[in-house]
Amino acid sequence: MTVSEAATPANAATTAPRRATWHDYWVLMKPKVISLLLVTTVGAMFIAAGGFPGWLVLVGTVVGGFMSAGAAGVYNMIYDRDIDVFMKRTAQRPMVTQVVSTRNAVIFAVALTVLSFVVIWATSNLLAALLSWAGIAFYVLIYTMWLKRSTWQNIVIGGAAGSIPPLVGWAAVTGDLSLLAWILFGVIFMWTPVHFWALALMVQKQYAEVGVPMAPSVIGEKATVMQMVMYTFLTIFLTVLPFFLHEFSLAYFLAVLVLNVVLAVRMYRIYQLARAGDPIDRVAALPLYKYSMSYLALLFLVMSLDRIIF
Repeated sequence: MTVSEAATPANAATTAPRRATWHDYWVLMKPKVISLLLVTTVGAMFIAAGGFPGWLVLVGTVVGGFMSAGAAGVYNMIYDRDIDVFMKRTAQRPMVTQVVSTRNAVIFAVALTVLSFVVIWATSNLLAALLSWAGIAFYVLIYTMWLKRSTWQNIVIGGAAGSIPPLVGWAAVTGDLSLLAWILFGVIFMWTPVHFWALALMVQKQYAEVGVPMAPSVIGEKATVMQMVMYTFLTIFLTVLPFFLHEFSLAYFLAVLVLNVVLAVRMYRIYQLARAGDPIDRVAALPLYKYSMSYLALLFLVMSLDRIIF
């Protein structure tokens, strides 16, 4: 079923939308998503600096990074408003209800884009600012406007956008990108399919109904889970690799071992269901989805603390 063939959404209103508030613009920026991106940005800054990076670069990168990620979120909501209206979890977004007009949303997104570049460049360096813009461009042009609706590999390739924040943080502190910075990029890149396909397993019918080819509805649940198992192993490999490169201490290795065991156990539970041919519903996939967010935040926290303490 295409969007044009879908029934009129239940939330369609015949009266004019209410006046927009600051909260509506806040929602447009996807603040929940931004919070995890900033954790990886700040974590990379502490890792690169081997401790506290300094107030100016820290505050500037956080503020600029927030605006940069927020701009990407606004562009995404503008472009996806035609399908968001038909999905339960997105049907009340400000672009869907038109509480915020398309014109105002575009102005807001452009302002955030420009300001983010200026703030990051002014408080750190040009490389960090350019990387932040690269993240916006990749998320909007490559993922949102191309991959998301054209291939079930959308979030795999598109995951590069969410992997850029640690590069921004690292570059803001050092002015360059080392091997460890790229390993941090790789960790998030490999983690992304595990995280987002867990979500896709929970709401696969909603994605299918609006024509978004997420893996579970295209290649099936079992094949999706096998892909997730592969990316789980790759994530684990990249998280332990820095220890063997002598970038982190034994304390880091032991802490990340615990994090990885929990991740593997939660992934294995879903694998068991897929192997048995049992359907994977929201109840089954939710523990992995929720833990995957905590996993990434805790991983970068452990890395940062290891650099500070040891």
